[in-house]
Amino acid sequence: MALGRGLGELLGEVESAYENSSQKSKLSILEIDVSLIKANPNQPRKIFDEDKLKELSLSIVEHGLLQPITVIEDGNGEYILIAGERRLRAHKLAKLKTIKAIVTKVEELKLRELALIENIQRADLNIVELAYSYAQLINEHNITHEELSKKVFKSRTSITNTLRLLQLSSYVQQNLASSKITAGHAKIMLGLSDSEQKMVCDSIIGQKLSVRDTEKIVKDLKNKDKVITKKKKEITNYDFKPLDNVLKKLEESKLKVKAEKNYFKIEINSQEDIDLISNYFKLH
Repeated sequence: MALGRGLGELLGEVESAYENSSQKSKLSILEIDVSLIKANPNQPRKIFDEDKLKELSLSIVEHGLLQPITVIEDGNGEYILIAGERRLRAHKLAKLKTIKAIVTKVEELKLRELALIENIQRADLNIVELAYSYAQLINEHNITHEELSKKVFKSRTSITNTLRLLQLSSYVQQNLASSKITAGHAKIMLGLSDSEQKMVCDSIIGQKLSVRDTEKIVKDLKNKDKVITKKKKEITNYDFKPLDNVLKKLEESKLKVKAEKNYFKIEINSQEDIDLISNYFKLH
C-alpha cells in the first residue's frame, strides 16, 4: 500500500468529480487503442511540465497505469478524453499502443464542465490556468461567482481575485504561469500598460524584487504618469497670427523674436535691445 500511495503522489492523480459516483462500480475498465482517443477540444489545461511528463511516462512503463483515464464515445468509433490528459500524453511519450480507460456517458453539455472542474481540483494547476478555467465555467455555463464558489469549493473573493489576473498582459501571465513571479507581484501590475508591465516584470525577475519593492516601483510609475499627463494638458498651441504686426516690427528693430506653442520669446543680448523693446511698447 505504501508503494501505491507513493506512486499515486508521483502521478499527481486526484479523484475527478464523477469518479466517486455510484455508476463507477458498474463501469468496466477497457484497454483502448491510444490512436482512437481524441483530446477534449475544451481542455483548459494548456501548459504541461515536460520533465514531469517524462517521469510519469517512466513510472507507467515500470509499474503500469494505476488510475484509468475517462473517455466518452463520439459516435464514430473513436473516443473523446474527459479526464487524464497527463496520463494519455505520458502513454504517447512511452510509445504505448493502448491505455486503460473507463468509458462513461454524459450529456454533451456537461463535457466541458467536467473537464474544467477536474482541472480546478488538481493541485498542480497553475493560477493562470485556474483563472481561465473559472472564466470558461462562468461564461459558458452562465453561472455567478457565488455559484462557482460552491461548485469548486473556493471562496467568492478568491475566485474574483483570481479572475482579475486575466486582465494582465500575456507576457506577465506567462511568467506567472511558470512561477517566475508570484500572484502577489502580478496583482500589483493591474492597471499598468503592457510595456510598463513588461518592465516591472523583468525587474522583479532580474532583481529578485519582493512584493513590497514592486509596490514602490508601480507607485512611482503611476505618479510619474500623472505628472506627465498634467504637463501635457498645460501645453497648448496658440494662434499667433494676430501678433504678426508686432513680430514684424520687433524683427525690423533687429530683435530676435520667436512665437510658438504657448510662449512668445524676445531674445535680449544687450541694453540696447531692452531700450528697443521699451520704445516699441511706449509707441503702442
